[in-house]
This record gives sequence, structure tokens and C-alpha cells, in this order.
Amino acid sequence: MAEPVSPQLLFADQLGPHFDNGGPLIVVDNRGVFARRTMHRQKAHVILSALYHRIAEWGDRAEVLVSSSYREALRGRNFSVINPTSWGLRRMIAELQSDATIEVLPSRGFVTDEDQFQAWAEHRKPSQMVMESFYRDVRVREGILMVPDPADSQRLAPEGGEFNFDKDNREPPPKGRDTLGVPEPWWPEEDDIDRWVRTELDDMVARGEARFIGDDGPRVFAATRDEALQVLEDFVRHRLTDFGPYEDAAMPGDWVMAHSLLSVPMNLGLLHPREVIDRVIEEFREGRAPLNSVEGVVRQIAGWRDWVWHLYWHMGEDYVERSNYFGHTEHLPQAFAELDPDAIQSNCVKSVLAELRARGWSHHINRLMVLGNHLLQRRIDPAELNRWFIDAFVDGTPWVMPANVVGMSQYADGGGVATKPYLSGGAYLKKMTQYCAGCPFRPDVRVGDNACPFTAGYWAFLDDHREKLRNNHRMFKPLAGLSRLSDLEQVRVQEAARRSW
Repeated sequence: MAEPVSPQLLFADQLGPHFDNGGPLIVVDNRGVFARRTMHRQKAHVILSALYHRIAEWGDRAEVLVSSSYREALRGRNFSVINPTSWGLRRMIAELQSDATIEVLPSRGFVTDEDQFQAWAEHRKPSQMVMESFYRDVRVREGILMVPDPADSQRLAPEGGEFNFDKDNREPPPKGRDTLGVPEPWWPEEDDIDRWVRTELDDMVARGEARFIGDDGPRVFAATRDEALQVLEDFVRHRLTDFGPYEDAAMPGDWVMAHSLLSVPMNLGLLHPREVIDRVIEEFREGRAPLNSVEGVVRQIAGWRDWVWHLYWHMGEDYVERSNYFGHTEHLPQAFAELDPDAIQSNCVKSVLAELRARGWSHHINRLMVLGNHLLQRRIDPAELNRWFIDAFVDGTPWVMPANVVGMSQYADGGGVATKPYLSGGAYLKKMTQYCAGCPFRPDVRVGDNACPFTAGYWAFLDDHREKLRNNHRMFKPLAGLSRLSDLEQVRVQEAARRSW
């Protein structure tokens, strides 16, 4: 086999040892990214911090090019590159190949590759293209949490007799507590590189070269390989057991709860997802973690994370732009664009926006059932919302958000990713979170000054879109409930005029 073209180009999300082929490297510090996008300050910080920590480790092996664009820095250069993680970067690489020798290597950093997904998807009808089916296929093919079948030793069966233990992972927050009560996570310590990064970003703002949203540090997410391994070990030792039962709950006094905080280092390429999977399974095999929690982690990584990665390519480059099933055209409210929780009245949205402003992160239930649910009811343009999620979240990437936001949260593709809109009234939030206590709105009230925007907004949304949802069997019961509302017209008028939440 021929040696890859040298040097190797590495992007800022390809920083782990599984991306490094061992030879000379090219790294581009593309400051133009910060000029073109209004992103969270801590997102910009962790990107630059991770890049320059890795550059320090590479030493003389890495040629660092500081530029306002990848094209400007790389035009006419010969190199090899692992297939990058966005349509835009892949298109750029193809353009650069017109006047240079560029070897494009298969993508890395996921449990499965694109060919495996295409083989799985090739003969499936759209109705069969569901995450759970993909997840089970991955489990069987990769042998993840699989054991000999007691009824047939020649076959494998899922550990515990089931592929999915989601039914065991729906506990509400524990009563009488402000926090989940697990040990506080291990936090990285900023160093000279972080202090240099902060100065660089401050100078860019002062020169008018960039604008950021959200609060500055301290950095809370791993930016080095050693830090990422420390975060993983801390999670499996102190929070993995509680992750499963409480993964769908939310507490305003506990922004981490039992979540792993591993999405950032995984998306930077500092950890391979199989490392995480193998480590949590080891904890189960040693009797230190329950199966429902371990399977929950495995499903999020080998299932959902790989799934949205493959869907990004499978659905095509124009997926976001062509997906607006409900025809929503409202712009993102200023409070969201600027991460201003003080402009919000409802406790749940205010609390989650405050988390996002402080750290550029909130766990998945807050993203889906608070932010996404609220903005779906407010009829926000899904493409605009997708851009906001990419920029406002430290772990937001172009490949992560389309399926998560456009497909799942907003149901903007009409059912390509999710089987129903992720929509709820205040009752769900009251059951699964602690946000309703002390809120000026009441989850059981639809009309009046204290009517919950989620509860009233839920019914107004169903009323507006009943024709679009009529043939969805999972929406039969909610739609039937519309006919029993004696105050539906009042709800319609109230929500059409609502300007505060």
C-alpha cells in the first residue's frame, strides 16, 4: 500500500491520536470563522485552546498557518486529509484538488463508517430508517453489549435480554433536593495557553474583527487529550450510575446532574467514541454500574451520535434549507440571539438561557423540551434556529445540529428523523423538572395572565397545524383533545397576541 501524501492536514475537530498518522502536519488557525459567525465566547475559547494545546504537543511536526480562510492558506499545497466533517469543508477540499495533489482519507472518529451506513440504508423504506433499527444493527455488527444467546449459542443476544432500557430511565428529579446529590465534576485548570487565547479573543473584539455572545470563562470543558480522559474517568466513577434514571430530568440548581460532559471532547476528536463505550461497559462488567445507565450511554453514542452523523450526509447538503414542513418564518427572538435570560419570564426558559449564557451548554432535555419545544411553538424559522444552535452551544457542529434541531426538535422535515413533533405542554415540564415552582405562569392554566406559554402554546400549535398532523398516528390522541377544549378560541386569540414568555 502506498504511503499517504505528506504532510497531513488536520482540522480543529481532528485532534486526538486516532487522527494523527505520525508524520509532518499542517494546521490552520482560521480566524475568519470567528469573523463570519457570532458564536459563544466559550465556544471560540475552547476551539482555540484545544488547537494550540495540541500544537504545543506536536512541536516541530506541525506547520501552523494563521489565516482568515482555509482556501487562502491551503491553495496550491499538496497534502493528505481525513475527510472533514461538513459539506462546506468537503466542497473546499474538492476545489483545492484542481491545482494540487490532495489525498482524501476515509472519515474517522465514529463507531461506524459511511459505507456501513449506506449498506444498512440501501434497501430500507423511509419508514424503516429509524434510529432504533440502526442502533440494534450496530450493536449486533460491532458486538457491543452482546452475549451468547441462552437459547442458541451460535447467536448473540443483547445483554439483559433487551436492546433498550429507556423505560427504566425516566425518573423525575428527586423530591426535596436542589441538586441530584452526586459529586461535582472534575474541572480543568486554565494555563498559559488559555490566558493567551483569552487575550487573542479580547483583541479581536477590540479591533472589531469578531463579536461573541455569552459569558467568558473559566473554561469548563476538556481541551486536551489528558483532560478528556480525566473527564471520562470522573464520569464513570461518580455519575454513570445515576445517569440512566435521571437522564430525562432537569433541575435549575444542578446544570450538570449526572451527564458526562463528553460531547465537547468527542466533537473535538480528543476521545474516540469507542473509548467511551468500552469504558462504561467495563464499569458494568465489573459490577460498578447498572445496565440501564450503561446502555443509555451506549445508545446515545453508538446509536444517536453515529445516526445524526450519517443522516447529515444521507439527507443531502440542502436538507436544512428545504426542510420547513410547518412553514414557520418567525425570526429568533432577541433574547435568544443575545442570550439574555432577563428578558424572559418563564422559569424554565429563563433558567436554561442563563445556563447557556454562562457556559455555552445545557443538557439534552433542556435543549429539546425547553428550548426546542418553546421555539417550535413560537414558529421560528428552522434554518435560522439550526444556525443559532450551532453557534450558541460549545458542542454545536454543522453535522450535529441538522438532524437534532431541524429533524427531531422542530419536525421540520415532516417525519424524516422523528416520528412526531417533540412538543409538550406545561404538565410534562412540571413532572420532569423543577422549573415550575415559583414561576409566574401555571402549567395547568391555558387562558389568562398566568397561563403557561407551553400549555397554551401547545394547544394553539396543534390547532394551527392539525391538517399537517392529522395522518400521524402518534398525534391522534392530542388532536382529539382539541375538540374537548371549551376555551380553544380564547387560546387562539391569546397566543396570537402573546409577546412575553
